[in-house]
Amino acid sequence: MRAIWKGFVSFGLVTIPVNVGIAQDRQDPSFRTLVRDTMQPVRQKKWDEDADREVEPADTVKGYEFAKGRFVVVEDDELARFAPTQEKTVQILQFVHLADVDPVYFEKAYWLEPQERAERPYKLLAAALEDTGRAAIGRFVLSTKEHLVLVRSLDGVLALQTLYYPEDVRMGVREEIAERLGDGDVPQAELDMAKQLVEGMTADFDPAEYPNETRKAIMEMLEARADGQEVAAPAERAEAAPVVDLMEALKASLAANAAKGAGAEAEERQAS
Repeated sequence: MRAIWKGFVSFGLVTIPVNVGIAQDRQDPSFRTLVRDTMQPVRQKKWDEDADREVEPADTVKGYEFAKGRFVVVEDDELARFAPTQEKTVQILQFVHLADVDPVYFEKAYWLEPQERAERPYKLLAAALEDTGRAAIGRFVLSTKEHLVLVRSLDGVLALQTLYYPEDVRMGVREEIAERLGDGDVPQAELDMAKQLVEGMTADFDPAEYPNETRKAIMEMLEARADGQEVAAPAERAEAAPVVDLMEALKASLAANAAKGAGAEAEERQAS
């Protein structure tokens, strides 16, 4: 694992030397903007519209827009005074029930790898978190930014999850939606059928079952085009129609799911 940060996880009097490595990396194809006639990449310029000229990096400064068109100018050395101390420790503040941390606060995940001869305390913390269903809340500094983090065990391996701060999560939108939904109860008959449908479509989570079909199709098209081949456009997906009769939609969904399950069982019998 390529480490982007090296330091310690510290709780109580226990200190665990660890390396931090990125756990997520989107594999979507990236594109450059080209000039259609010359096929040369377009260079993005910083442009002063008032002076109608290109701006050099040395001529720029950071500005905070506190009102429409009004800015407070901040120099880099001023911001540096507020930079967090570059400590090499993930300081655990407390332990919480993992189920109590809503995923809406999750930002980015990293793997924690034990440094040499740190395997024993590492495994101890991972086992303690796993057996108790707990996670650790802490803070650490990465790339000059202080992060609130959650450390949890995933099958014996520690993962560090940076968390959004409360002011970063738009809870006001959730409250607006909840207010719009009102206090009315869901009809019991519809709820029973919906729960039956959920149960019938439930399976163990296996991320390999859900590949990125769009990425696959785009990459196949790009590779074919690179070989001088033309590729037919994919068939358009039918737009979902709005539900007119919810109960009838639930009944149809249950019937379709039952038929799908029967077909899968028939295929298994033929294979055996």
